[in-house]
Amino acid sequence: MLVWIIITFCVGLILIPLTRKFAYLVNAVDVPRERHLHKKSTPTLGGLAIFISFSIGYFLAPIDRSNMLPIYLGAVIIIITGLIDDLIELSPKLKLVGQLLAAICVTTWGHVLIKFINIPFYGTIHFGYFAVPISIIWIVAIINALNLIDGLDGLAGGISIIALMTIAGMALLLNDGFVAPVAFLLVVAVLAFMFFNFPPASIFMGDTGALFLGYMIGVLSLMGFKNVTFISLLVPLIILGVPLSDTFFAIIRRLKEKTPVTSADRSHIHHRLMALGFTPKQTVLLIYCMALLFSIASFIFSFSTTWGSVILLILLCFLIETVVEFIGLVGPDYRPILNVLQKIHRKRS
Repeated sequence: MLVWIIITFCVGLILIPLTRKFAYLVNAVDVPRERHLHKKSTPTLGGLAIFISFSIGYFLAPIDRSNMLPIYLGAVIIIITGLIDDLIELSPKLKLVGQLLAAICVTTWGHVLIKFINIPFYGTIHFGYFAVPISIIWIVAIINALNLIDGLDGLAGGISIIALMTIAGMALLLNDGFVAPVAFLLVVAVLAFMFFNFPPASIFMGDTGALFLGYMIGVLSLMGFKNVTFISLLVPLIILGVPLSDTFFAIIRRLKEKTPVTSADRSHIHHRLMALGFTPKQTVLLIYCMALLFSIASFIFSFSTTWGSVILLILLCFLIETVVEFIGLVGPDYRPILNVLQKIHRKRS
């Protein structure tokens, strides 16, 4: 397997410069606009090279591909959606249609589903007919979470590597012979891309890459942690704590401001950190550290007792809320916990 991982990485290194030339040829170039942070026109379609290098490694490596067709077809649908968006910029509704089609393909045909969970102190809940819509929502949510955080050079790629490495590590512990090698192949495909994408980037992954990686992370997390306890079901959510938190609070922020949920703004986590004075590279590295902390927490979480997991979850929620208030992710006036802490500090002093 190691040989095919190396081959996948080398193919990626070769394909990225070729893809960059192709992007210029078809005018798949991201021109700086008001809400963009990059200063020069940069080719996109880096995600296409990630997809091709991963595909070559996957179809050559000694992996059981008996149930892969629905998953791969869903990936092709999401790649086509991303390619069209990078070329002509689709509306949010049309992008959502592509995401739903990919998710429907892998859940209804591939049967990658969350069928039931075991709630501590309660018992088993079977989802029945709701297993398909719940699983579709799961995949689409993760696709959009990764897509929304793709706002700085190297950010989405690095977050994806950390999430995929964590999923692969969990899969190895569970003796999963499919999820682990597929995740590792994706990691090296993204790693090859990162040589050209880390600040200053010479190519972007575009929606082609962000949608594909979000789709694969969503599917692999379902495959690795399906049909488990409620506690274990939270593991992939913790692994993706940074992009999911950013997406959740972006929705809260837009509802609070009475703007469309799909509207773009400059108040995502990377924007807020830069507003505090961090450089783009420092911001990326800081978010990497946050993602690593979430990944470490997910390992601790999966091996904790039920009460230990509950306590850890409460601490994580408290930490997320405190950071959100400190950087102003919802808004400058949203500071419930910090205001309480300030009052306690004043009374003591």
